[in-house]
Amino acid sequence: MSNVHERILFSISNRDYILGSRDCSVMLVIYGDYQCPNSGAAYKMIQMLQQQFIHQVCVVFRHFPQPQKHPQAQIAAQVAEAAAAQGLFWQMHDVLFKYQHALDDSSLVEYANELKLDIPKFLQDISRRINADRIQQDIDSGIANGVCDTPTIFINSIWYQGDHTLEQLEATILRSM
Repeated sequence: MSNVHERILFSISNRDYILGSRDCSVMLVIYGDYQCPNSGAAYKMIQMLQQQFIHQVCVVFRHFPQPQKHPQAQIAAQVAEAAAAQGLFWQMHDVLFKYQHALDDSSLVEYANELKLDIPKFLQDISRRINADRIQQDIDSGIANGVCDTPTIFINSIWYQGDHTLEQLEATILRSM
């Protein structure tokens, strides 16, 4: 992995989706794909870590759909962005990972309806690909940082290359505090 950057080459900005305080001692940046089983497993681990390290861990999610492996990944990212336009990114993010096995069009609209999104606006945003540039910016930043698969996790700007187990992530977070 000599061509992989060890440190993230950009900083967190206002365009990022941030869960937690920027003042936390540990910042996780995750590049994920809503249909990727490994991203789903990482999502569950990170939820547990956030509960364990309340007010100490902040999470940033960046889209890195891989439609060549996961055909519904791109539309799922668009759905998350359409929900974000209505102030419900993290809620849709959670739903997409919870139901990552059911990301067909009708299910995605059902999830939007359950979150009480404005469905005409939601559908319009998706059909017009309003947020395609936003998703591409995440992909481009990932590629610039050597990301080629999901999930890819950076902890305090350093690429986490350990095992994606709860114990290993927990130990790395503790060392990063």
